[in-house]
Amino acid sequence: MISTTQNTENIAVHQRMLIPRLSLMMFMQFFIWGSWSVTLGLVMTQHNMSLLIGDAFSAGPIASILSPFVLGMLVDRFFPSQKVLAVMHLAGAVILWFVPQALIAENGSLLIALLFGYTLCYMPTLALTNNIAFHSLANSDKSFPVVRVFGTIGWIVAGIFIGVTGISASVSIFSVAAICSVILAVYSLTLPHTPAPAKGLPLKVRDLFCADAFALLKTRHFFVFALCATLISIPLGTYYAFTASWLADAGVENVSTLMSFGQMSEIFFMLVIPLLFRRLGVKYMLLIGMFAWFVRYALFAMGMGEEGRLLIYLGILLHGVCYDFFFVVGFIYTDRIAGDKVKGQAQSMVVMFTYGIGMLLGSQISGALYNNLVAGQVSAQNWALFWWIPAVAAAVITVIFFFSFKYRD
Repeated sequence: MISTTQNTENIAVHQRMLIPRLSLMMFMQFFIWGSWSVTLGLVMTQHNMSLLIGDAFSAGPIASILSPFVLGMLVDRFFPSQKVLAVMHLAGAVILWFVPQALIAENGSLLIALLFGYTLCYMPTLALTNNIAFHSLANSDKSFPVVRVFGTIGWIVAGIFIGVTGISASVSIFSVAAICSVILAVYSLTLPHTPAPAKGLPLKVRDLFCADAFALLKTRHFFVFALCATLISIPLGTYYAFTASWLADAGVENVSTLMSFGQMSEIFFMLVIPLLFRRLGVKYMLLIGMFAWFVRYALFAMGMGEEGRLLIYLGILLHGVCYDFFFVVGFIYTDRIAGDKVKGQAQSMVVMFTYGIGMLLGSQISGALYNNLVAGQVSAQNWALFWWIPAVAAAVITVIFFFSFKYRD
């Protein structure tokens, strides 16, 4: 009787600590990314590499296309997710440690190669942390946004930290990221056990090509979601690659701190998701998120200069709606649609479409736009045209989604 009571108490303690443990995982996961990616363009400009910004921000998307599916198959069939997470972050830390040397030497080829190697390790961990959280949480619709909001907090703290310490434009941002990656690698080994759901089953050729995950695209509403997620991530690539440089040209002094306000708005909207989910459903929450991208870029296009500073602030604050209502809701929707045996692959597939194909196109297209419209001829008019292009694209994608996506919650 005593043993049964103790077991019940242990289970209760475990459940109470589950969300804090997963929340710390998300905090560290996004602190690492936020500590270097937000001001990467600024650092490259300081080391005479501004023309390579588009290529640098293409490294992550290419890695998102190549690596997550392999990792998705590994965690679905062979290894626990938390152990794979630890290995990936440890390998990433080693690579990050050498990035400052490439920047100081102004060796563009080496820098791109190192960023590519690092993102091959990091990008799959976005799906891995989702997989661990969804596996562990009993009611993911309500609990996952609460856990995921700490990733946003981690990004915010990273932005404020590098801003307050004065290293926003310094190569030291990569040293900070490397140290934190080692810490998360160790912490990953303490996370809830997330076994491979299809472990022991015969491995077929179709498994090597993740055919079961791709089979989800036969479902019309999921195909439309995947297509629009890819397309809307093209404007997203523009935001990540060039917002820091644009803000600097607009006269903003502490770029990373201002951009962190966008993540602060994520906290509010992330916590609102469970409240709105039942009322609005998947389609309209995704739709609001997509439309917000159009509004944000339109505000950016009109906000260059002191008189438009309020528009800049509003555009930054819209980040919570843009990201949460589309990407976080999209991950929840994917978890619903995927079968138990391919959840890891399905999450990896969404990462591939969004952070991979979409952001690769976004980085390359925005890089070409910047080089042709802005580089060497900075003006309010040139930056306005630069932002109107993704604004119009986001509006078109939103209309396509509205008429094509048919899904009942």
